[in-house]
Amino acid sequence: GNKNEDIINSIDMICKSAGQFQKNKTGALIVFERKTQLGEIINTGTLIDAKVSESLIGNIFYPKSPLHDGAVIIRDGRIYAASCILPLTQSTAFSSQLGTRHRAAIGMTENSDAIVLIVSEETGIISVAFNGQITRNYTVESAFDFIKEKLVYENEQEGDTLFKRVIKCFSKKNNVENSVKEEENSED
Repeated sequence: GNKNEDIINSIDMICKSAGQFQKNKTGALIVFERKTQLGEIINTGTLIDAKVSESLIGNIFYPKSPLHDGAVIIRDGRIYAASCILPLTQSTAFSSQLGTRHRAAIGMTENSDAIVLIVSEETGIISVAFNGQITRNYTVESAFDFIKEKLVYENEQEGDTLFKRVIKCFSKKNNVENSVKEEENSED
């Protein structure tokens, strides 16, 4: 649908911005909200709720900008808030070489299903955190593909798989109770 197109466009612009940040070593921390509502995190920052544009993202993370510290939250393809404070991971599994920005990205994804895009101001390396894990050395294209996959496609399938999971769960329960009864499970 149309909403998805907007979201895909916004992911594209954000990844292109990350490419610019990579070139001029501007640090950035961008959180894509998924199912978990990030209201508490949003309250720590400044509400913006604006259309995504490369110039707006550039302005937010410009090192002299009052909003450049902290994270931007993307909700439904819009720049929803900026300068938000994320929870730092408490995990010692991650090397002490990771700075605050990366530890915040991991912390955020330990506590929600969000995806976080990070640009290191030291190295310019683009990383993505998801599910409490961080992967590094993304290109603009590979970051776009990963985020689009998680934000748009998995979202579309989610309803379907959740429904199937519930059905499976019920049919398992019934099988245990009346194991005599034949399993009538038609998988597609």
